[in-house]
Amino acid sequence: MSDSSTLTPQRAKQRAFRFVLLIGVVSFFADFTYEGSRSITGPYLAVLGASATLVGIIAGGGELLGYALRLVSGSLSERTGKFWPITLFGYFIQMASVPLLAFAPNWQVAGLLIVVERIGKAIRNPPRDVMLSHAARHMGFGWAFGLHEGLDQAGALFGPLVVSAVLSFRGEYRSAFAVLFLPAAATLCLLLAARFIYPRPEDLEPKSPNVHAAGLPRVFWIYLLGAALVAAGFADFSLIAFHFQKTSHVRSTMIPVFYSVAMAVSGVGSLTFGKLFDRVGISILIPLTVISAFSAPLVFLGGFWPALIGAALWGLGMGVHESIIPAAVALMVPAQRRPSAYGLFTAGYGLFWFVGSVAIGALYDVSLGAVVAFSIAAELAAIPVFLRVRSELRGSHAQNRSVNGG
Repeated sequence: MSDSSTLTPQRAKQRAFRFVLLIGVVSFFADFTYEGSRSITGPYLAVLGASATLVGIIAGGGELLGYALRLVSGSLSERTGKFWPITLFGYFIQMASVPLLAFAPNWQVAGLLIVVERIGKAIRNPPRDVMLSHAARHMGFGWAFGLHEGLDQAGALFGPLVVSAVLSFRGEYRSAFAVLFLPAAATLCLLLAARFIYPRPEDLEPKSPNVHAAGLPRVFWIYLLGAALVAAGFADFSLIAFHFQKTSHVRSTMIPVFYSVAMAVSGVGSLTFGKLFDRVGISILIPLTVISAFSAPLVFLGGFWPALIGAALWGLGMGVHESIIPAAVALMVPAQRRPSAYGLFTAGYGLFWFVGSVAIGALYDVSLGAVVAFSIAAELAAIPVFLRVRSELRGSHAQNRSVNGG
């Protein structure tokens, strides 16, 4: 593959766009697979004999482990530079575990496969995001991550709908998991094609001086604090769905439709606000955080239509979390430090999401008002932190212009 320095700017931009698009299609089929699976793993475990407590432990433990292991994956990919092998290994584990659920003889094996799926995602995410960041330098970080997330969420939209259709016709969970072998195989085939066409995605980004900094910049740590507050206040959809079914404000057959609406809004929001991020920078996170914070009162305190609007705002928040928030990391960290930065950032983000989910779940048994108050307070507490990040970035840019004589 040609180094980006030997290509015209237009040619380099086109090549970067094709890489992001190809990885986006990979993510479409990957999300089709594992989001389709995740839409039915809870009831499947129940059918196999697991209790509600065990379902919570398996799901929560898998998420926690899946985020914590990103520290290891990010650090390993930074030390070795083996972005593709680590990414391929993670995708293979994740995609293999989903269709194997069709053959699980008991809840113990099924639970293990569910946790393994999360481990696979943990392994592949940091090096994949780093490869995307190299291509994003030519396209704009917001647009690159937004385009990728838009395709990602499209898969998350269609996967559960196809699983629902299979269940309607076949009436058994094993058939639904078996059908997911097809998008899983497509994911791995496309990923191998991407590896062949783009063996060194790092060459998509113009070379910068090697950085041997002992630590990550201060602005990164401040930004991680803001993102952690947002994550802590963001209710997981499983609790929202639980609330819908418990209160009967939304019929059980409509809950997957609400989730699909959320995923659709998430995908459109990723594309739209990713573009805006490249124009206005980190400032776009401030109004978007305020807007998504008010999903909590709508879904937990409202009836059918307010809950639908709340689900849409929740989806908008998901799009922000999965596209703009990680895109901003690439602006703060030198290319040589991005693997460990992404591993650390997503691990910290996931840890606070887990802690926040536990707190919100405990508060739910006490008072819905307490749930809403906690969610809004945690997310709005991130606003002054993001304002500080904006100030730090502006100061850094001004200093760079002064050093460069600009």
